[in-house]
Parts: sequence; structure tokens; C-alpha cells
Amino acid sequence: MTRLADTFARCAAEGRAALVTFVTGGDPSPAATPAILDALVAGGADVIELGMPFTDPMADGPAIQLADIRSLDAGTTTPKLLEIARDFRDRHPAVPLVLMGYANPMVRRGPAWFAEACAEAGVDGVICVDIPPEEDDALGPALRAAGVDLVRLATPTTDAARLPAVLAGCSGFLYYVSVAGITGLQQAAQASIAEAVGRLKAGTELPVAVGFGVRTPDQAARIARVADGVVVGSAIVEAIAAEAAAARDPAPTVRAIVSALSAAVRGARAEQAA
Repeated sequence: MTRLADTFARCAAEGRAALVTFVTGGDPSPAATPAILDALVAGGADVIELGMPFTDPMADGPAIQLADIRSLDAGTTTPKLLEIARDFRDRHPAVPLVLMGYANPMVRRGPAWFAEACAEAGVDGVICVDIPPEEDDALGPALRAAGVDLVRLATPTTDAARLPAVLAGCSGFLYYVSVAGITGLQQAAQASIAEAVGRLKAGTELPVAVGFGVRTPDQAARIARVADGVVVGSAIVEAIAAEAAAARDPAPTVRAIVSALSAAVRGARAEQAA
């Protein structure tokens, strides 16, 4: 069983959803990222997505766009990001780490290089926003050969005809993008999320995690009652930006935010049953 599969299975056995947190690697600097990742773990994150900064992050809203700029200005490169991942794996051998980003940094040195570098660094999964399932050959075979999960995205427009293509070659978990838009802004209605999660879970045994627009503990708790995982990114990224702008260490604030989210997610189903 992989770290991702093991973690989602453990969370399910505990009767709760997993908390999946996102930060941009190298934001506000490569040197600051290890302490921020440690704060995510200390706060109770079950899975960590580490964003790969990119110059044209078309699926991301202003918060993550600015984080990418800060990271790139601070000198973050793909090798530095992999070094951060490798060090994280040494400190946290059981916590799944997923790289999330865009195709160019993943394939420019060759998909085999990237996949093998991920495996060597202890990366568990990869989310590539701009390689559709129909172009799986661009990265999927290399990741599978290296034993790295390829997490795919489903959206509100993923209908029954397209879902099998999305699921083919997908592993680790299925990421449901709850709004047709960019990260960090609007949130979908709870009823539509519940309907979509039910529809997706009818088509796969993979865990379904819901993200985009999830910012507060209350929002996370509502989604945790129907999904296998809840993804929170922009709210954490914005807090990192504010602390960095004030020349403060972002890690304590990140830990406090994630602790509140974790408590909400862990208690969501028990509150529902009470």
C-alpha cells in the first residue's frame, strides 16, 4: 500500500476525512519552506501538496499567482524543490507529499528524469494541471514506472462519458475541483458538492478529495461530511504572504490555521451524527 492509500485508509478507519493542505514551494523563500511544511504536519495535515512555482499558473487565483512570483524571485528551481521534498521525507517518513504544478517544469528535462527524481526524493504523487488524460503518454507512464501516483482532476463539467478517461491511470486519490474557475475565490454550494462526490465515488474506489474555494474550518467541516478529503490552499498561502510582508516567521501562523482546520475536519462527522 502506498503512503497516500495508507493515509486515506487510516482516516476512513478513524471515521473522518483527510485534511490535504497546499503551499507553494519556495514561498516566501526556499529556506523558509521546510519550517512551513513542518508546521503543516504539526497542525494536523494528513497529506501535503507542494506547489511547483510556474510563470503562467492558469488554474490558480491571485493568492497562488503571487506566491509563485515570490518563490521564483527567491530563486526556487525544480532541483531546489526536489531537495526540499527529499529533506521533508527524511523528517516525516509517513506523511504523503504530492507535487502540484504544470507540465513544463515536469517534462522539460524528460518525463523519466522527473519521475525518477520524484521517486528518489520520496514524493508520493504528482498533480499536473495542464496535461489532459488524452495526453497521458506525456508523463503518466514514467510516473507509474517509478511508482509515483498520478492524481487527476475532475470538475463539475466531468460527465459520465468523460469520467472513465479521467480515472484511467489515476491513482492515489481523485481531486474534485468543486468550482469551474480558479483557486481561492468562490465556493460551490454544499448540495452540488455532495451530489458530485456521490457521483464520482460511484465510478471509482479511489478516495475523492474536494478543493478550490475551501477557506474556513466551517467550510472544511461541511465538505468533510461527504468527501474523503478536503483540500485547503489559498487561505494558507495568503497567511504566509501576510506574515512574510510583516517580516515575521510564517510557521506559527500556518500551524494555528491548520490546527483549526484539522479539528474541524476530524470532528465533522461526529457532530453530524450527534
